[in-house]
Amino acid sequence: MKLGIVGLPNVGKSTLFNAITNAGAQSANYPFCTIEPNVGVVAVPDKRLDVLAEMYNPDKYTPASIEFVDIAGLVKGASKGEGLGNKFLSNIRECDAIVHVVRCFENDDIIHVEGSIDPARDIETINLELILSDLEMMERRIDKTKKMLKGNKKFQRDIDFYQRVIDALEQGKPARSVECDEEEKLLLADIALLTSKPVIYAANMSEDDFSNGIDSNEGFREVRKIAAAEHAGVLPICAQIEEEIVEMDNEEKAMFLSDMGLEESGLDRLIKECYALLGLISFLTAGKQEVRAWTIQNGTKAPQAAGKIHSDFERGFIRAEVIAYDDLIACGSMTAAKEKGLVRSEGKEYVMKDGDVVLFRFNV
Repeated sequence: MKLGIVGLPNVGKSTLFNAITNAGAQSANYPFCTIEPNVGVVAVPDKRLDVLAEMYNPDKYTPASIEFVDIAGLVKGASKGEGLGNKFLSNIRECDAIVHVVRCFENDDIIHVEGSIDPARDIETINLELILSDLEMMERRIDKTKKMLKGNKKFQRDIDFYQRVIDALEQGKPARSVECDEEEKLLLADIALLTSKPVIYAANMSEDDFSNGIDSNEGFREVRKIAAAEHAGVLPICAQIEEEIVEMDNEEKAMFLSDMGLEESGLDRLIKECYALLGLISFLTAGKQEVRAWTIQNGTKAPQAAGKIHSDFERGFIRAEVIAYDDLIACGSMTAAKEKGLVRSEGKEYVMKDGDVVLFRFNV
């Protein structure tokens, strides 16, 4: 999974990126500090994997991972090449989802490119640039399809759909707001529009806001309202807090977060929000050789899940030996679970569930 972190300059993108990836991206108080996108790979925290590692004492421990891409600050006119716009927009196209950082904190020492704090205005600025870029792409696609229509009338349906997308974009609505049937979803996925990607708004607030209660921040309330209208995710976060806890050990971190009234770090909450937004779950494989988490789309059947491990597993799929994580832990071992009849043999139509511990049988 690849997440693009976007926003206006000086909203806290690179600070947040540094904190969650500990990658040391440059962060400074002037626009376009980030020129090339910084990339950091983060392990997905999963306590179930830790428990399995204690049970099996494996040679290898492999959590699922997420790639974060810190994309330089966008400005008005980015879709027309302002700032370093077009280059930045192409970086976003390669991501599975967008984490849109919105500044909701006051700080006279950190310059805002618009001169004041206004989350709704900032969101509209970024979204408009994404929409304008998508409009340009859609118009090129519709022109190309009209040429194909001369030889084959079946393309009229595609053109009608593209026009619906253009109409929505012209009204200032993202492509993801357009209702699609299964065939139209494939057409939309093929174009890779910026506004068709799922979005999480990360409302970047001050440490005081978290101490006083996040609802006391007017900017956060505004961001939450916008996210609800767009069916987007929203995450209150404090890049400053994330920066402070990155060097702490687990005990210190837990104590610090507890004092702030938080149960989890911003990274953990961000990952959960991303999984929910993208409809992702994890299944687990466990043994002496390796304990590992695998990320799949919710609704994936057993053979396709096996294919995540190796294409031969899917091609020669025979069955999946499955046990729920909680059942395995309650039994204490796979042998005890088998004796109690809790390890099931599932076929090609089995739909994987989050936390399934699986051994795939295959023959190639």
